[in-house]
Amino acid sequence: MERRGGRQQDSGDGVSELREWRPVIGRKCTDPLWLLLFFLFWTGLMFITGYAMMAGAAERLVLGYDSFGNVCGRKNTPVKGAPLSGQDMTNKKYVFFLNPCSLEMQSFKSSSLSLCVSSCPEEQLNSLEDLQSFARENGSCLCVYNLNISSYTLNPKAAELCPTLPVPPSKSFPLFNRCVPQNPECYSKYASVLISMVNEMDVFHQILSGILAGRDTVIGLSVLALAFSFTLVLAFRFIRTVLVHTLIALVVFGLLFLSGVLWWLYYDYRNDPSTELETEKENEKFLLGYAIFSTIVTVVLLSLILVLRKQLQFTVRLFRIVGKIIGRIPFLLFQPLWTFLILLMFWVFWVAVLLSLGTAGTAQTTSGGQVEYRALSGICYMAWYHFVGLIWTSEFILACQQMTIAGAVVTCYFNRNKNSPPLHPILSSISVLFCYHLGTAVKGSFLITILRIPRIVLFYLYNILKQKENACAKCLFKCCFCCFWCQESCLRYLNQHAYTTAAINGTNFCTSARDAVFILANNSAKLTSISCFGDFILFLGKVFVVCFTVFGGLMAFNYHRELQAWVVPLLLVGFFAYLMSHSFLSVFEVTMDATFLCFAVDMETNDGSAEKPYFMDQELLTFVSQSNKITEGQKHRHMRSFQDNEDGTELQPMT
Repeated sequence: MERRGGRQQDSGDGVSELREWRPVIGRKCTDPLWLLLFFLFWTGLMFITGYAMMAGAAERLVLGYDSFGNVCGRKNTPVKGAPLSGQDMTNKKYVFFLNPCSLEMQSFKSSSLSLCVSSCPEEQLNSLEDLQSFARENGSCLCVYNLNISSYTLNPKAAELCPTLPVPPSKSFPLFNRCVPQNPECYSKYASVLISMVNEMDVFHQILSGILAGRDTVIGLSVLALAFSFTLVLAFRFIRTVLVHTLIALVVFGLLFLSGVLWWLYYDYRNDPSTELETEKENEKFLLGYAIFSTIVTVVLLSLILVLRKQLQFTVRLFRIVGKIIGRIPFLLFQPLWTFLILLMFWVFWVAVLLSLGTAGTAQTTSGGQVEYRALSGICYMAWYHFVGLIWTSEFILACQQMTIAGAVVTCYFNRNKNSPPLHPILSSISVLFCYHLGTAVKGSFLITILRIPRIVLFYLYNILKQKENACAKCLFKCCFCCFWCQESCLRYLNQHAYTTAAINGTNFCTSARDAVFILANNSAKLTSISCFGDFILFLGKVFVVCFTVFGGLMAFNYHRELQAWVVPLLLVGFFAYLMSHSFLSVFEVTMDATFLCFAVDMETNDGSAEKPYFMDQELLTFVSQSNKITEGQKHRHMRSFQDNEDGTELQPMT
């Protein structure tokens, strides 16, 4: 059988069929069962979303609520059995306790009645007349809602329905919107109760309160990461030698500066005598971990930069070729914008559901017409399911972007007339993806998710067992972390090439991955050294975005230390910054890897003759040939030097 641009493969029935390494016209749906599984998974997510929206109230975490079930700062719906519920508290944003100097907390229940007020008393109020005057002048009623202002001094039960006299001066607290007494003795009792309450809060609710309190900062830092990423994409499109040196200098400066700031903040927290809250102590621990991790990454990257400094000119030529390919498909540069917008909408949706899920509880009335919120069972399992949805869906969106870019590059590469590229290659690639290969993207992203879940579970167990100070267990956990991380990195590399192979042949994920491994194994010597340099520079670009975004987060969150677990929002910001930079810079990464995979396929199926001419242009062929000669020359000099040293050792006289 004649081989036309393909290789022989055995099908499942034993019949040998020809595999054409060319973009096929007639395609069929690949991995449809995985697409059905993803649809069923999202059906479960929609059920959790509906349940969380119906049963949750995220405003209670930050805005606070009174003893009658009214959330301060918004309109409320009535609660059955609570006559004072369902009031409009739009102008009453602060929680005021009637007996703040004798406040006690038992199972998150206050021993004192709490009300929503429009302003906190800034001066001490010594009598009911003072309460009445304060209410008339400021419009802030400090007595129970059903007591009229004119009845403060006339009602015999006013002493029970109004705050304990004297009322100490207080100020509104910026995070939880509570009126905090300013009297030293009263403040110490109030603060001790509030500290014990926050320290006993579930970690899940601490994280939610930190996210809500720093939501403006998180959004601002996400926009900053977006600006950094888009600027780097434009810079890499028109890359020059000076730009590479500038990027490396900025990365080195950013790593050293970020490590220094982390160590300084850790020292500042450790020597702060006012650190009493458990959240502040957790911030201190996480800062130490961040500082150590940042220092290790700095040392490793500086060592790699020192070793690879002689390959900078080679890397510039590589990016010029990739930039030339992107120049034929200029709309590839805007592809990450759509991906980012989709990711951003999904993340906003995910955080909104998480906040609602964390506050899901039923309102129950007591004998005095007061309202208590009790958490619902099964919330923890829903939260884990929701978290898996975050990972799987985010990876699926990124996989769709990779397949879109790879499909456009494949369409333009296997085109004989380079001066007349195909019309609308991106739209064509998107249509092929949605019509035929969504199941392949689902399967590839699911495999990444499967490798991430054990790492998360191990991290959870590590935090639970870390108090036992078992050195052997710590070492075992760290080894498992490293193992899963290496497996995930290898799988990501394989997935990327599998998507490109699927774009070429229209095969399912497993077949595409097998073909990609075969073609890469046959051409590893030609492609490995080339792609490593480019991937390293792109990785430095991602480090640049994360470093400067996290530094901005450190400066922003450090001004709001009190009662705020800002380490987790900072980690979330770093994760979002990495995803954004990866989403944008993956244009060059996927284009480069897809180009060299197409090059390997071209070299295997064609020989450059008139009957089988290459699809590649002369510049790409010359670049790969020269880079391979340089690599082989370095290996030859190394072996020659080794042999000379060995011979010299043998010829040395014995003494």
